[in-house]
Amino acid sequence: MFDRFNIVPRWIIFTLDLCCSAFALFFAYLLLNSFSYETINSTDFSRKLLVVLGVSTLVFYKLRMYAGIVRYTSALDSVRILSSVALCIATLFLLNTTLVALNHAPLLSNSLLIAYGLMNFLLLIMYRSTVKLFFLSIKNMKVNRKHTVIYGAGDVGIAAKRTLDHDHSANSVVIGFIDDNIQKVGKIIDGVRIYHTDYFEQLIIQGKVDELIISSHNIPVAKKTAIVDRCLAHNIKVLTMPPVHRLINGEVAPNQIQKMRIEDLLEREPIKIDNQSISKQIRGKRILVTGAAGSIGSEIARQLGKYSPQMIILNDQAETPLHELQLELEDLQKNQVYHAFIGDIRDTDRMESLFRTFKPHYVYHAAAYKHVPMMENHPVEAVRTNIMGTRLLARLAVAYGVEKFVMISTDKAVNPTNVMGASKRIAEIYVQTYYNHLAGQALFSSDGTSYTRFITTRFGNVLGSNGSVIPRFKAQIEKGGPVTVTHPEITRYFMTIPEACQLVLEAGSMGDGGEIYVFDMGNSVKIVELANKMIKLSGLIPNKDINIEYSGLRPGEKLYEELLNDLENTLPTHHHKIMIAKVRTYDFEWVEKNIDDLIRITKTQNEREIVLKMKELVPEFKSNNSIYEELDEKRRRGIDI
Repeated sequence: MFDRFNIVPRWIIFTLDLCCSAFALFFAYLLLNSFSYETINSTDFSRKLLVVLGVSTLVFYKLRMYAGIVRYTSALDSVRILSSVALCIATLFLLNTTLVALNHAPLLSNSLLIAYGLMNFLLLIMYRSTVKLFFLSIKNMKVNRKHTVIYGAGDVGIAAKRTLDHDHSANSVVIGFIDDNIQKVGKIIDGVRIYHTDYFEQLIIQGKVDELIISSHNIPVAKKTAIVDRCLAHNIKVLTMPPVHRLINGEVAPNQIQKMRIEDLLEREPIKIDNQSISKQIRGKRILVTGAAGSIGSEIARQLGKYSPQMIILNDQAETPLHELQLELEDLQKNQVYHAFIGDIRDTDRMESLFRTFKPHYVYHAAAYKHVPMMENHPVEAVRTNIMGTRLLARLAVAYGVEKFVMISTDKAVNPTNVMGASKRIAEIYVQTYYNHLAGQALFSSDGTSYTRFITTRFGNVLGSNGSVIPRFKAQIEKGGPVTVTHPEITRYFMTIPEACQLVLEAGSMGDGGEIYVFDMGNSVKIVELANKMIKLSGLIPNKDINIEYSGLRPGEKLYEELLNDLENTLPTHHHKIMIAKVRTYDFEWVEKNIDDLIRITKTQNEREIVLKMKELVPEFKSNNSIYEELDEKRRRGIDI
C-alpha cells in the first residue's frame, strides 16, 4: 500500500523543515535554561523565532532544501542539510555582529546559536532518516521478498544495495555482502554484514540466498565460474553489474542490474600482447581489412585503430553493416582515417581497383563464407569465395607490394568433414605454398627484392559471432523454447571475439611468413551443458520451463573439432597462447593447377564434381552426415566415380 504513495509536494517538505527550525530553537532554549519552561520569556522567544524562521526561509529556499525526495535521503542530502544549517548560523552570527557594532544587544547569544545549530541539524536529519527507514521497513515486510547477497563490497556493490533499497518494485532485500578482502570481512555497511567469500557456501546451505549479484569485475574467471556454477546448482539467480565507469554519477539504475551472460563465464584470464611490436609495424601504414562488416573483421578494425595506422580500408559487400561500422569507428576514434570500400573479393576488376588506389601495406583477410550447413548445400560459393577470392587477394597483395597478408582460418580446416572446412584448408594450402614459392624465387634472386609474407591464423568458434550457437540459444530461450542441440555429445572450442582478434594481431606481427598459427582455445565446451547453463542464467529450469531437444547432426557437422591435424604438431612461440602448426608441404605448381581445375569446375555448377576435386586436394577431407559420404565410400572401395 505504502509503495503507491505519491511523492510529497515540495511545499510540505519546506514547511516541515521550517517546523524543525522552530522546534530546534525551542529545544535550544530549554537546554540552556536547564529544561525549565517557566524561565523562558515568551515575547523574547517569539521575536527571536521570527528572525530565525526568516533567515531559515531564505537559506532553505536558496539552497533548495525542499528538492530532495525524503524517502531516498542520501549522504549528498546530509551535506546539503549541513551546508544550510551552517549558512543559517553564519547569517545569524553576522546579524549579531552588526547589532553589537551598532551598540545594540545581540539577538541570540553565542551559546544559544550553537545549541540551535546542533538541534536543527539533528532534527532535519532525524525526520528524513525516519521516513526513509519507515519505507524501507515496509518494503522488507513483504512475505515473498528475495534474499540477495552481493559479491563485492566496493563502490559498485554498495550502490547496488542502495538501489535495491530504494526500488520498491525490486522485491529484494540484501542480507549480506561477500568479499575476498579479509580487511572488509566482519564490517557492516548500511546495517548489512560483510562475509568472506568462503562463507557463501554456508549461506546457501542455510537456505538464506535467493539471488547473487556480482558487482566486482576483478574476480578471477575460474573463481567466478565456480561460484556461479554453485548458484545454478541450487537454483539461485545470478545477476551482474556494469563496471564503475559506466555508472552515472556513481549511482546504479535498477535496469543496470542484469542477468549474467554466458559470455562472462566462458571468458578466460586477460591476455597480454606485445603492443609495442604491433604498433611499431602498423603505425603510419595503410591497412586493408576484408570482411570488415563481420564480427571478426569489425573487431580487428576496432583494435587496429589503437595503433595509429595511416588509414584503415574497410572492405565488404554488405552495404548497411559496412556503413554502420564506419560511423561507429569514426565516433570511437575521431582522429583515425577510415575508408569504406564496397566490393566483392571475387571481383577481379574491383579488387584490383582497391589495391591500385590504396596500395595497402598490410592485409587482414577475414572475408569468408563460414556456415557449415549452408556451404554443404552450396559448394560452388564456398570455392568461389573462400578459395578463389583468397587466391585473387593473395596475387594482388604480391603484385602491389603488400608487406604482410594475414589470413583468418578456422579449426574446421583440420581433418575437414564439410565443404566449408575443406575450402578453408585449401585456402591455407594456397597461401602457404605461394609464400614458399615466393621465398624460393627470392633465394635465387640477386636484387634482394622483398616479397609478401603470408601468415595464417587458425582458431575455433568465437562468442557472439554472427550465426554462432549462443545468439541462437538466446533467441530460442526468449521465445520460450525449445532449445535445439544437434547431439548430446557435441563439443566446441570457444574464444571471445576481442581475445581472438588480439591474438590475430599478435600473430601477424610476429610472423615471418609461411606459418600457420594455432591459438590456445582452452578446454572444449559441451554444447548441451552450455544450453543448460544459459537456461539457468535466464532464471528458468531446463526441461521444465524450457525443453532441450536434439535435432541430429547437421550436414557436414562433426562431434569434436580439432586445432591440429593428426600428422601435425606444434612449435611454441614467445606467446604462450600462440603456437606454430607444423604442417605437410605441397608443391606450388601442383596446387595452382588443381585450384585452376577446381575453379573451372565451378562454372559447370556440378556440385558433386566440385566436392570430389576438393577431396583430391585435401585427402583427409572425409564427409560426415552429408550426401557426399558416398564419394568417400566409393574411393575407399576403389570404385570409379
